[in-house]
Amino acid sequence: MAASLQRIGIVICRSFPVILQRNLQRQIIHDWKITSSAAPVLRVNFCTSSSSSSSSSSSSADSTDSAETVVSRYADRPWEYLESEEYIERYGSKPVWSNYRRNHKGGVPPQKTRKTCIRGDKICANACPICRDPNVIVHYKNVNLLQQFVSPQTGMLYDPTRTGVCMKQQKLLNKAVDTARDHGLLPVQLPHVDYSKEDYSNTHGAVAPTPAPFSLSSGEMWYSWYGSIKADERELARVKRIYKEYLKPNV
Repeated sequence: MAASLQRIGIVICRSFPVILQRNLQRQIIHDWKITSSAAPVLRVNFCTSSSSSSSSSSSSADSTDSAETVVSRYADRPWEYLESEEYIERYGSKPVWSNYRRNHKGGVPPQKTRKTCIRGDKICANACPICRDPNVIVHYKNVNLLQQFVSPQTGMLYDPTRTGVCMKQQKLLNKAVDTARDHGLLPVQLPHVDYSKEDYSNTHGAVAPTPAPFSLSSGEMWYSWYGSIKADERELARVKRIYKEYLKPNV
């Protein structure tokens, strides 16, 4: 009898968690039905929020349209932006890259800039000096902008690690500078070479024809000064010792 009661207790203990789990599932389904029946009421709120969001989106669209009109003001003539009061107020007389500092982790800055700052419609944080300002447009006629990236001493473009521009804008700068030089808008610095007449004349003794000797007998040297040269005996013995296997025996 005691064994049967013990078995009944074990069965009840094992079945109790299953019963509790089923009750929880029924409660969850019941709550879900209540929320689903209340969903039409929530849709009204969503509609009102959508109307407010549509009004906000329309206002944002108007602001974007106004922003696009501002950008399009310098799209055809980008060199006018560098002479405007807006540019002077923002940059002053300094280049566009003078006050730019890229955010980076640690004390050592990255050894190269990013490939591009704009991917589709997304602009990365802390964009390069050209990508962050939509009014700064790289064009071969925008000479004042190109001169900010060209070294006056060497005539070469500054390294992107100094200016901070991305690699995409650096390629556009290289192409624009080459086009501007082809059109004569930027000077081309060529190294000055002083041509001396002695390097290209054949009148000095090194290239003059060798005069024929007046008389040359057997045993006489071609040059008179060649017979006066005497080799060092110690140096001659050292050379003979090194090349002993390759020297012909004296007959």
